[in-house]
Amino acid sequence: MLLDFAALTPLERYRWLASTITPRPIAWVSTLSPNGVSNLAPFSFFQVISDDPPTLMVNINHRPDGSLKDTLINAQASGELVIQLVSFAQAEAMNASSAQLPHEQSEFEQCAIASCASLVVKPPRVADAAVAFECRVVQTMAYPPQAPNCHLLFAEVLLAHIDDQVLNEQGRIDPARLDLIGRLGGASYSRTRERFDLQRP
Repeated sequence: MLLDFAALTPLERYRWLASTITPRPIAWVSTLSPNGVSNLAPFSFFQVISDDPPTLMVNINHRPDGSLKDTLINAQASGELVIQLVSFAQAEAMNASSAQLPHEQSEFEQCAIASCASLVVKPPRVADAAVAFECRVVQTMAYPPQAPNCHLLFAEVLLAHIDDQVLNEQGRIDPARLDLIGRLGGASYSRTRERFDLQRP
């Protein structure tokens, strides 16, 4: 099979990319509006792009009507966000937080997700997240430039919260204890339970 992406609709392109570039880690992003309303939303077009400076990138699509999502509006206004990773135990709560709520309504409250204060940024973090990165916004970029349908958000990690329970005896992350989920195509997800090691040449 050959796919000419120029001949595909945007939805078809999304479906092929989302079902082949897998599994994708999920950024569970919390922000705070100028009016003090906390927001929480998941994004699976997400990755670490640099370790010096430590930088994460989240792709935030625009809504179908072209308007900006609360996550982007809040992050641009405050310059701060928290990016949590999602464990299997949090899958249902993460999925619930993807619902589109009015701007003045908090997903933390609507979905009964416990929050706690961050240390160096104002947005709260998910209380039981095994990994949470407190970040500052380095840059947001409308993409593609000629007809933007999303924004790329670059976030520098300032502080990381890591639950001691996911560490091994050497103080390193134990993937089995972390038990993250990843996004596949459609409604499917994966779980980091089967692993193997390879030594680089």
